[in-house]
Amino acid sequence: MEPSQVDTPLMRQYWGIKQRYPGAILLFRIGDFYETFGEDAEITSRVLGITLTKRSNGAAADVPLAGFPYHALETYLPKLVRAGYRVAICEQLEDPKLAKKVVKRDVVEVVTPGVVFSERILDHRRSHYLVAVHFGADRIGLAFLDVSTGEFALAECASDWELIEQLQTLAPAELLADRRHRERVQVLGVAAPVTWLDDWVWAFEYAYAVLVRHFRTHSLKGFGVEAYRAGVIAAGAALHYAQETQRGRLEHVRKLALYQSDEHMVLDPATQRNLELTRPLQEGTQDGTLIGILDQTQTAMGARLLRQWLLRPLRRPDRIERRLEAVEELFEQRRRREAIRAALREVADIERLVGRICTGRAGPRDLAQIRLSLRQLPRIRELLEGCTSSLLSTVREELDPCSELLERLERALAPSPPAALADGGVIRDGYHAELDALRALVRDVTAWMERFRAEEAARTGIPSLKVGYNRVFGYYIEITHTHRNRVPSDYIRKQTLANAERYITAALKEQEERILSAQERILTLEEELFQELRASVVERAEALQQNARLLALLDVLANLAEVAERYGYVRPVVDESRVLDIRQGRHPVLERLLPPGEAYVPNDVYLCPEEQQILIITGPNMAGKSALLRQTGLIVLLAQIGSFVPAESARIGVVDKIFTRVGASDNLAAGESTFLVEMQEAAHILHAATQHSLVLLDEIGRGTSTFDGLSIAWAIAEYLHENPEVAARTLFATHYHELAELAAFYPRIRNYHLLVREQDGRVVFLRRLVPGSTDHSYGIHVAEMAGVPAPVVARAREILRYLESKELELEGLLRTESSPNAAPSLPQSRAQTRRRLRALGPPPAAVQLSLLELDPVWDTIRQELEALDPVRLTPIEALLRIAAWKERLLGKERP
Repeated sequence: MEPSQVDTPLMRQYWGIKQRYPGAILLFRIGDFYETFGEDAEITSRVLGITLTKRSNGAAADVPLAGFPYHALETYLPKLVRAGYRVAICEQLEDPKLAKKVVKRDVVEVVTPGVVFSERILDHRRSHYLVAVHFGADRIGLAFLDVSTGEFALAECASDWELIEQLQTLAPAELLADRRHRERVQVLGVAAPVTWLDDWVWAFEYAYAVLVRHFRTHSLKGFGVEAYRAGVIAAGAALHYAQETQRGRLEHVRKLALYQSDEHMVLDPATQRNLELTRPLQEGTQDGTLIGILDQTQTAMGARLLRQWLLRPLRRPDRIERRLEAVEELFEQRRRREAIRAALREVADIERLVGRICTGRAGPRDLAQIRLSLRQLPRIRELLEGCTSSLLSTVREELDPCSELLERLERALAPSPPAALADGGVIRDGYHAELDALRALVRDVTAWMERFRAEEAARTGIPSLKVGYNRVFGYYIEITHTHRNRVPSDYIRKQTLANAERYITAALKEQEERILSAQERILTLEEELFQELRASVVERAEALQQNARLLALLDVLANLAEVAERYGYVRPVVDESRVLDIRQGRHPVLERLLPPGEAYVPNDVYLCPEEQQILIITGPNMAGKSALLRQTGLIVLLAQIGSFVPAESARIGVVDKIFTRVGASDNLAAGESTFLVEMQEAAHILHAATQHSLVLLDEIGRGTSTFDGLSIAWAIAEYLHENPEVAARTLFATHYHELAELAAFYPRIRNYHLLVREQDGRVVFLRRLVPGSTDHSYGIHVAEMAGVPAPVVARAREILRYLESKELELEGLLRTESSPNAAPSLPQSRAQTRRRLRALGPPPAAVQLSLLELDPVWDTIRQELEALDPVRLTPIEALLRIAAWKERLLGKERP
């Protein structure tokens, strides 16, 4: 809406500012309230649950109005941002008492889902990324910026699918995109709100200029990103947007890194979901995620870094070995590790503190947290003395104690400063001479008042004379009416009370002015000194950020060592081979969730591209197939982040990608059935897998007809075996027992199954993986365990016995004649199969027995019942008849 001449001056000002921030909710400061108008008011009222009213607008129509007190901003602002709205905060820029017309106002900050500093919105254990995407001619540029910490990086993707993988890993809080690519962005499936920027923002020359101007450099060569044109455009757009919202206050964004995806294992969205790395499959259930059992870090910085490691495992064995070497050293030296973790507990979130300080949001306690953290650095460096692993040595050598900054904070900042600067008492006594003198004057008020009272009492001869203070009259002298005749002529009456009069004197007012001006000067001087302290922290921002990264690294390494000792993990061997040899491996999450006293059953998994590339794993539901697949993926992932693993031993040939097709899911909103989603995931695996990948397939083909699904599963296994480019190490769990035949025709396919025993008609799951296949699914037993009605279970058993009796005839339906050396072909056609089944005939119909046909006695009783006339029976006769029937049946064995 545009300003109109019929609007009031205030509303014209409002609409003028609103025009400059389209798409943002404008919080318009009026006195002690933030007000919203028009459509913004309707949204604000609905999201915040506050009353929607109206405001008179002069000759124009009334406008909807909703507002809240300014001091409640930190309560209401997070709700608007979490709801996905951008919020422009418009403040009064002058004292309303001094304004001649409408008070000057302007937007001081725009808070968006991706550009936020509020602790009520940020999760201190997660990064909070603003992500920009640029679709170039041949490459897709990607940039991510966490304004709360200053982390800033760019990357490039070769395809939309690779972009989706990166977005899934980053989990953006807000996505920036070019409005010209609206349709292409919408198919990415990003859950975060999307902000569309004008096309001129995505010009290379503009983006490049934004970056070099911010970093004050001649070029971007020093960051190693000069050649990444699409990535540079995305980074420029992200920085432009952040600067616009923060009015340029981004001093803590000091570096632009290059994120190279080929340095990290690829985890596609399905794999991240199926392995439950950071989110459980079933929302709202007990936390069954890997991060949930692995994260015992001592700092928020360490928690964020650990999460990044889990979503970006390494691919280079030398980098992995550096981490493992450091974890092992801390694992073996418990006392050193415990002391390091104890020191880290005293370290605050330096990354985000620096962000708050550099953007002018810091309070006194933020500087106190920096001081507390810096105090730990000498102790931590001392604890790392003598460490031999290269990572721990690097941490010790590169930690900057920032001694001068710490010394200044110790001298200047009060031991326990208040939360707000306006509360006073921020600067330590003895730091500044003028401040000390002013404080002495203010602290001496009580003593001065007593001295002044005694002097005036002696001068006037009024022993009951009092000296007091209130906010209305300031300092005053109070004399009761009894001594009214002794009041000196230089006393000026100010207030009459019931029993006394209050007076002031010139000397009293002069002292009052000195005291009040001292109090004002104290607050002014403290603010000046605080800003100087803040500036000294800003000067050392880069060193503090480097310390934050090193402390986070140390925290994660110590955490992994601690977890390894608590849970009984071992150091894996990680190399360039393609061997995967896990002995007595365990599921890291499931073993922690078992009831007390119940042990997880470990298993061996061996994969080798030369002799045992694909394992066909059969066994019934609940036998543990899915758990085995997931634990294999998790053990590989843990090894490649540099962690010890839950196993007796493990050799991991580096995996470039983990793919999982586990469980059933759909996307009905997009018209995609469970089976379609399954096939899409399978297609992606077959297109993207390489010789160095790990493929975990569970129940491929179960969403369609039996022979269609079996044919698809068979063909996928063949494809992974026969194509060298995609000959990935594969675990293939299935209920299609016919797939076991593949091992007879393909040399690198092996059959395994999970042991099950029957005892007293019940199934016992041993969960032990052994060679060979099984042709028994125990599905009816599982159905019985699940509580399927007994008649249904009984009928299922009848049908199963019938089909098993025809096994030799049915075998012809599953395979046509083939030469002994050829791979078997699968069913000829659905029509032929149906004809063969009809030829076998249906299972015998279930016999529905009448209760009256189970015993001859019932026949006699039935005849008696037919002869009875219930209407003529008395109650006593009816009871006697029932008793007689019961006696005749007594002792009879129940059918």
